[in-house]
Amino acid sequence: MKIWIDADACPRVIKEIIFRASERLNLPVLLVANKSMSKHNSELIESIIVADGFDVADDYIAEHASPEDLVITADIPLAARIVVIGGVALDPRGERYTEENKCWRAPFDA
Repeated sequence: MKIWIDADACPRVIKEIIFRASERLNLPVLLVANKSMSKHNSELIESIIVADGFDVADDYIAEHASPEDLVITADIPLAARIVVIGGVALDPRGERYTEENKCWRAPFDA
C-alpha cells in the first residue's frame, strides 16, 4: 500500500499528519505536484514533479495508483477515477469519496 497525495492543493498541516502516520506505519508516501516541494527527511516520502498543465498531476496519480493504495485529494474528478478502479480516495479532511456520497460526480463510466 502507498499513500498518494495530490500535493498542489493539499494543506501543509494535512501533509504533516500523513508524514507522521507514514513513519509510524512504515508506509510510502508519494507527493505529486507540478512544482518543487520542500525536502523531506524520510526515505518513505518521495516527491514527484510532473510537467505544468491542466490535470497533469491528477493524470499521473490516476495512471500509477493501484486499488490497494490511498489517494488524498480535493479534486473530485481525480477521486472519481480512483473510486472507479476500486481504490480509496479521501479529501484532505478525511472524508471518503464514494459513489453514493453527495459530492460524487462521476465523469467516467467504467
